[in-house]
Amino acid sequence: MAGGGALILRRPAPARLLDDAESVAAVLLAILAAHLLGAAHVNWAAFSGYMVMRGHWADSLARGVLRILGTGVGAALALLLVPRLGIGWLGPALAAAGVGGLTLYGAIAGKRAYAWLFVGLTFEMVLLEAGGSEPPGPFAATRLLEVAAGTGACVAVSIASALTLRRRWPAARIPPAGRLGWHGPAARHAGQAAVSLFLLVALARLAGLAQPAQGAVSIMATMLIPASSLGTSGLLPVSRKLGQRVAGCLAGGALAAGALFLADGWPAGLLLATALGVGAGRHLENSGHAHAYVGTQFTLAVLVTLVPDSYAHAAIHPALARLGGILVGVGLLEPVLIAWHLLAPGGPARPIAAERAEE
Repeated sequence: MAGGGALILRRPAPARLLDDAESVAAVLLAILAAHLLGAAHVNWAAFSGYMVMRGHWADSLARGVLRILGTGVGAALALLLVPRLGIGWLGPALAAAGVGGLTLYGAIAGKRAYAWLFVGLTFEMVLLEAGGSEPPGPFAATRLLEVAAGTGACVAVSIASALTLRRRWPAARIPPAGRLGWHGPAARHAGQAAVSLFLLVALARLAGLAQPAQGAVSIMATMLIPASSLGTSGLLPVSRKLGQRVAGCLAGGALAAGALFLADGWPAGLLLATALGVGAGRHLENSGHAHAYVGTQFTLAVLVTLVPDSYAHAAIHPALARLGGILVGVGLLEPVLIAWHLLAPGGPARPIAAERAEE
């Protein structure tokens, strides 16, 4: 099923705990690698390590390659286009809508969905974080470095586990997704995302939003749902996913803020809280329930809050700005979905089983 992620099945307790432990180890190693490599945004490396991890080492490796490939292509596209868009709002907004809509469609209806997603995500992030008067090159380079650090850490942990613990608790391979060809509902769905991205970039440029890139990530990641769940409208499945994204971010952010306060800048305390939060988020994500996406967003909020770029300057304010950007993206997307649904009404989408989110 293109663009939908792997269906989550209930795993035996030891296997689920091993999944949790692998994710924690990948995140901690990604944090170390990012600091050693001088990455600017350590939490993105940590989240890359978390999201690439899958039970079978070959699936982790495949996802890692696709994530790096998509990030590289998206960064190169941004380096080509962003300097030519000017400092106004219309050109960047049109570029964000065009690239975001096309890549989201590729992620839903094409093969290599994960690479398609990261072409779009990286382009939007470079555009919004390094657009305007700042050159996009440094941000694009550090984004690729962060993804490489997180992916490398994840693959290393996954291979080490395959040679040891996975011999006792082996993991099943994830079936590869196929190409759907032209898919009208997916095109309509991508168009809704494009409108939302256009509005986000316009608002960011005109009103000076803080952390607008987080809003773009929220729009694209939330709109990535299986083509089979679209039906004649994606309003219901996306709204459900939006609600879970908000709930997970608020829960994870609140708990992480408490841990940040208690740790009071103590790096070991922050790392311990990070490990516990990542393990809890992965355990929920692997539950097989319809609310599994809450676990992914819980982990995202934990990493955004508890993984500073420098442990010597750990503070709540950057995390609040990033979480605020996530909520802005959610707040823009839902009205677009409702308005589109009212202007072009259709029947409800078919219900879908719980699945592992792509981002």
